[in-house]
Amino acid sequence: MKTHSLQDLRDRFAPSDRMPVVFLGHGSPMNVIEDNPYSRAWFDLGASLPRPKAILVVSAHWMTQGTTLVNVSEMPRTIHDFYGFPQALFEQQYPAPGEPDLARDVVTMLKSHRAQEDDHWGLDHGAWAVLKYLYPDADLPVFQVSIDMGRGLAHQLEIGRTLSELRDRGILILGSGNVVHNLRAMRRGGEPLDFALEFDTLFADRLADRDFAKLSDAQGLGALLTAAHPTVDHYLPALTVAGASDARDNLTFMTDAIDLGSVSMRSFIFHAN
Repeated sequence: MKTHSLQDLRDRFAPSDRMPVVFLGHGSPMNVIEDNPYSRAWFDLGASLPRPKAILVVSAHWMTQGTTLVNVSEMPRTIHDFYGFPQALFEQQYPAPGEPDLARDVVTMLKSHRAQEDDHWGLDHGAWAVLKYLYPDADLPVFQVSIDMGRGLAHQLEIGRTLSELRDRGILILGSGNVVHNLRAMRRGGEPLDFALEFDTLFADRLADRDFAKLSDAQGLGALLTAAHPTVDHYLPALTVAGASDARDNLTFMTDAIDLGSVSMRSFIFHAN
């Protein structure tokens, strides 16, 4: 599978009903109020992508057990699910409309994955912090689908495969998390830690090879996975996006830096030829 730069991606996109699938490494909530390489790349990506009819977000910050919830709110609330940050972050709002009819279609699609409707959640910072740059006018319908933490890594690949048909209905599937996310090892201004570089490189190589079985084999990944992800909540949305890709897609990587020593900001897009 070929990889392309973001400029190549911008040049290659043509009007099409088939939407790409996108994973963004969102990192610190501070990225939403800072002008930095990540926020600029998200803005540029939003200007490059075909305009979707709606956006389905799978965020690391909506975790459930034993079920997959789909938010059916007409106006999803902006959730400030963090603490200890400047007041400017808590003042951020992303007043995008929901898409209840489509969300209920997704519940039906995911019935075999124990899907249920939810009208409480809204948009957590894994969603709105990147959407504010992708689509700053908040004028596109958005809804979230939770990650079931009780079903293992391969389950999220299956979720992605099931959702992939939405691409042909003009729906953008957006995953938000981090390929490496170990806050316990985080150090400000520090060089990337060895385990972070090793897992990030392994992930990128296996993703490019479409070896999703290896990326979802927790036992095979062993101690390296545990070092990169003491909990796998930030990893699972990347697997959802991988599962929603197919053999016809090209792959583009962007923002592949390791931040704070142990947080991969790698993002990637699968898009049709």
